[in-house]
Amino acid sequence: MSSTQSAFEVLVSEALDDLPDAFLKALDNLEVVVEPEPDDAHRKRLAPAGSTLLGLYEGVPKTSRTSGYGLVVPDKITIFEGPIRRLSSDDQALKRLVRRTVIHEIAHHFGISDDRLRELGAY
Repeated sequence: MSSTQSAFEVLVSEALDDLPDAFLKALDNLEVVVEPEPDDAHRKRLAPAGSTLLGLYEGVPKTSRTSGYGLVVPDKITIFEGPIRRLSSDDQALKRLVRRTVIHEIAHHFGISDDRLRELGAY
């Protein structure tokens, strides 16, 4: 763990490192960041009433990229520490929820929608 990484950021890094090599190699123009909380605009725009926003993918999914895709800012995955910590009863639950959230947002990078994730039994 570097001196600039928090314990939570290490969990996010570990979740990314645990992805199968084929997925890691296919990640393209993507940055993953940790923020303490989603802001009000994110919650109002993206989280249905009564739900909790754990992560957010912003960008152009790989399945929507055309030959004109280039010289664009990286896609961004934000993992929100506060909500994940509040939903976790212990360290093991925290690690599992971080991993699940990272995988969920990575799925969006690959063009998999929430509806399709439900069909697949991902949640």
